[in-house]
Amino acid sequence: MHQESPQVLDIPPLAARWQGLLKENPKLRIRDAAESLAVSEMALVALDCGRNVTRLEADWGEFIKRLPDLGRVMVLTRNDHAVHERKGVFGNIRVAGPMGLVLNTEIDLRIFLNRWTHGFAVTTDRGDHDLLSFQFFDAAGDAIHKVYLTDDSDIAAYNGLVSEFASPNQSANVETKLITEDTDFLPDADVDVAGLRDGWRALQDVHDFMALLRKFKVARTQSLRLAGPEFCRRVSNASLWALLNDVAGRSFPIMVFVGNRGCIQIHSGPVTNIKRFDEWVNVLDPDFNLHLREDRIAETWVVQKPTVDGPVTSLELYDAAGDSIATLFSVRGEGNPENPDWRNMLAALSDA
Repeated sequence: MHQESPQVLDIPPLAARWQGLLKENPKLRIRDAAESLAVSEMALVALDCGRNVTRLEADWGEFIKRLPDLGRVMVLTRNDHAVHERKGVFGNIRVAGPMGLVLNTEIDLRIFLNRWTHGFAVTTDRGDHDLLSFQFFDAAGDAIHKVYLTDDSDIAAYNGLVSEFASPNQSANVETKLITEDTDFLPDADVDVAGLRDGWRALQDVHDFMALLRKFKVARTQSLRLAGPEFCRRVSNASLWALLNDVAGRSFPIMVFVGNRGCIQIHSGPVTNIKRFDEWVNVLDPDFNLHLREDRIAETWVVQKPTVDGPVTSLELYDAAGDSIATLFSVRGEGNPENPDWRNMLAALSDA
């Protein structure tokens, strides 16, 4: 990863354009507005610093350790094509250098703290009430993770954190830097495909998979193509819709992963209320919501990886750039084999 020189914005004209957009469309989502204005989402959030937004300054790993004080919250992690929302309580938090883990049953996060650059406390006027949140962004100003208070949250604890970690700098000015990922992937013709397949066959843990890709210098979707039918099968891009409805009908517990460069958020459990609205596939359950743009799915794969507990199978969705949109597994206990019913459901999906 490297960052280009910072972009500094002219605040008054940007604020005027942002207010103009809101007058035209009061329900416009801030991420869509940022795209329309060719700025980062963080730049629009920071415009309200000193009023409804407080810029924070913290060791973010230590800050996350304080979030259990908030009680029951809603956490949100998204990428360009999927939004993952989960209600619960922070707990069982572990931080080691640039890596953070939240391993509560309800809130389950993998956090890459070297990407967490900016944080804000945000008050959003919802008309009949104020919505309070903590929002975190990377160096490019892209949202990494958000924590929203619910009716069951401790507002005093929230206000205490805001006061304790408020930055001396409450300017609306922010610097953002374009982040580009360093890639050193080989073309197909130069990849040791036999070695890649042997390494895949020798996997003992799904967490070793990324090291395998780095060793053979292959991109994620490139590895799926080269691994061959022993491990991977490309299926219809309508597979997500079919699978969600299948597991909902059986009350079958699954894991749904959605992430970005700074955070991966995981739901574990059944899903029940599956809806499609226009191009969006949605899970609308009381404690878990998923919103995913089905029209942005470029490739869908059923992928199998060996482990010491037997094969683990996933449904993996990718966009046109080869970036992950979402990944689904079955729920299984540590040391237990995968439920064969899950493998059968994936085997029933139509080929691409």
